[in-house]
Amino acid sequence: MRAVLFDLDGTLMDHDAAREAAIADLLAGDPALASEWRRLEATHYDEYAAGRCSFQEQRRRRVRGIHAAMGRAEPADDACDTWFASYLERYRAGWVAFDDVGPALAALVDALPDVRLGIVTNGEGEPQRAKLAAIGLTGRFPVFVASAEVGMRKPDAEIFLHACERLGVAPHEAAHVGDRLDLDAEGAAAAGLRGIWVDRTGKGAASGAVVRIGGLDELHTAVLAAAAEQAAPQ
Repeated sequence: MRAVLFDLDGTLMDHDAAREAAIADLLAGDPALASEWRRLEATHYDEYAAGRCSFQEQRRRRVRGIHAAMGRAEPADDACDTWFASYLERYRAGWVAFDDVGPALAALVDALPDVRLGIVTNGEGEPQRAKLAAIGLTGRFPVFVASAEVGMRKPDAEIFLHACERLGVAPHEAAHVGDRLDLDAEGAAAAGLRGIWVDRTGKGAASGAVVRIGGLDELHTAVLAAAAEQAAPQ
């Protein structure tokens, strides 16, 4: 294990908490509308991630969907952009790292002093870098790979292999850590990396090719176990 790659949203940054605070403010705490916003986000962001619409269009689709849920007329594109800007202002105010991030990175580097760290995220480079800066982690990750900048996206193997190449390691020498079983852990495992799934809910089940951890406090142990496994005689 010479390198560890990380997802950003939901893994290092508490995206869900920031979203919930933002949408509670905009939607007056209506639980049904909040649930619908979560569904719209999952649906349309995944459409963007799969290359079926632009970044701007996935935002507009989410706004049109929530207006429909509120029984309002479909807004024009500029009205969608204005509404989303109000959401984004509130969302950005809630950007924080999970409590276990700092201790986990320290423990990882303490256990493997020469480990190389990187980010692999689906999204546009500028807003994703802004998140990393807001949570105080810009300097911790020398390699930053955003899907929109490289024309590859998780779970495709190419984006993981590209990150490994930039870090100067072979895929089997790297792990990728993320909160999505499909995009992060299984995608990385299929590319030859060690896939580590952060299942903070504790409700999931991982396949044999994936290591499941309940939080980043378990990360260095999982990485050391992977390193020991690799070093064992075959």
